Amino acid sequence: MDKPTKDNTENKASLNFLEQIIENDLKTDKHQGKVLTRFPPEPNGYLHIGHAKSICLNFGLAQKYNGKTNLRFDDTNPTKESTEYVDAIKEDVKWLGFQWEEPVMYASDYFEKLYEFAVYLIKKGKAFVCEMSAEEMSKGRGTPQTPGVLSPWRDRSVEENLELFEKMRKGEFKEGAKVLRAKIDMTSPNMHMRDPVMYRIMHAHHHRTGDKWCIYPTYDWAHGQSDYIEGITHSICTLEFEVHRPLYEWFLDNLDITEDRPRQYEFARLNLSYTVMSKRKLLQLVEENHVNGWDDPRMPTVSGMRRRGYTPSAIRAFADRVGVAKRNNVIELSLLEYFIREELNKKASRVMTVLNPVKLIIDNYPDNKSEQLPVKVNPEDPESCYKMVAFSKELYIEREDFMEDPPKKYFRLSPGKEVRLKYAYIIRCDSVEKDDQGNITEIHCTYFPETKSGLPSDKKVKGTLHWVSISHAEEVEVRLYDRLFTEPQPENTEKDFKEFLNPDSLKVVTGYTEPVVIGVRPGKSFQFERLGYFVVDPDSTDEKMVFNRTVTLRDSWAKIEKNNQ
Repeated sequence: MDKPTKDNTENKASLNFLEQIIENDLKTDKHQGKVLTRFPPEPNGYLHIGHAKSICLNFGLAQKYNGKTNLRFDDTNPTKESTEYVDAIKEDVKWLGFQWEEPVMYASDYFEKLYEFAVYLIKKGKAFVCEMSAEEMSKGRGTPQTPGVLSPWRDRSVEENLELFEKMRKGEFKEGAKVLRAKIDMTSPNMHMRDPVMYRIMHAHHHRTGDKWCIYPTYDWAHGQSDYIEGITHSICTLEFEVHRPLYEWFLDNLDITEDRPRQYEFARLNLSYTVMSKRKLLQLVEENHVNGWDDPRMPTVSGMRRRGYTPSAIRAFADRVGVAKRNNVIELSLLEYFIREELNKKASRVMTVLNPVKLIIDNYPDNKSEQLPVKVNPEDPESCYKMVAFSKELYIEREDFMEDPPKKYFRLSPGKEVRLKYAYIIRCDSVEKDDQGNITEIHCTYFPETKSGLPSDKKVKGTLHWVSISHAEEVEVRLYDRLFTEPQPENTEKDFKEFLNPDSLKVVTGYTEPVVIGVRPGKSFQFERLGYFVVDPDSTDEKMVFNRTVTLRDSWAKIEKNNQ
């Protein structure tokens, strides 16, 4: 394995604290030159952007130091887990651009070994079968300032504990009747060290082991031992597990594991503004139909972001920019959106689309004439080719691009005003027609043939509008997604987080666009000129194309956020 060659102050300063740890371990040959990380999701929901950061970190560190990464499912709670979640997580990891070391691992692979480890601790007098109820145990734990209450069954003999634990495994007791607890210290200021539960009885069908087991290990018991069994060298967790580390170490110590021990390191989790990152709350949004499933484009899930048109490379760039910290903070959603815009600006094909149409008639343009105008597919791409866009007498423009009585410095269309139709001609508004309610139904204009785009012209205007030819336009469904919450930190208030749901987080409109987009595969991104970036949704059919708004051209929330400060 290649080892770092630089050992100077400048190089050290550029490394995050995890990279520094790994480089020091490589230099001292702590793990025989190996780097093996793991990503250990629970298969009880879909991955979100916080998990994406952890994926980028674990896989990224292993790649940087010629190591490997295990994908290990922490499948220790069968009542909340399913193969649907397992399959979705695998897909998300691959979509983000990473490949785990085969085969996929599961905590359930080690149930027998974990049981043997537990028996070992019982024989050492370090674990016991307890019959306190969950409520009694919770009440008896005390507080960080006051000691907990010793279980009445704490001093059972080793023989009795072994017999009862075996009967627990055989299914001879009801759920909640008994648990296996570690015997540590009920006076410890660290609440996780106060005789924590290692096993609980659950008569539930497991998605992999079926009905073989009716006792299941807790996360704290399974985690460190699974790391040891797999030979994990650097067990990287989010900061909330820092207080769990003494228990992680205690189990390894009392199992007499001295060689090839894993070590847990913690980093700050990703907290993103205008969303929630609790899997429990995300599940609540799904089950209560506040969103349309885990892959709803408003959700911070990886599948939701994929459906919204976010790209894996932009998410990876965002994760790299956020970096690795030891202190929790909230990252602005606008930073993630910035990386999405930066990438799509370079890659997305341009099309003209009108979402709130009003008819514009060019009175002096020939009735039966249409022409094809050359337009570059993406001006930001030097290798981009050209396409042809149809132009005719009757067009759609955005209703917002016309105003009868405009304010000063209004550069769009108004009576007597001249603007350029993008890629086409300069026009002047002459008159409008209205319905009985006073709504404008038609705008009548004059065009100037000598001002055709690409030709020299002395006529200059400040405003440029996008448009589509009515006779050539295709009708599409456009879903205008916005932020799911109106409050920057909906979880950090005294109110129910659902009170801050944004009622305007989704608007569905009918748009009119160039025919070039028809039949394009789901996942293809476009820039709707002057409107934002959009992606073809999987709901699209041969009869109806559906587009999701990925992100606006500019941060439309910046002003709102500034005013709220």
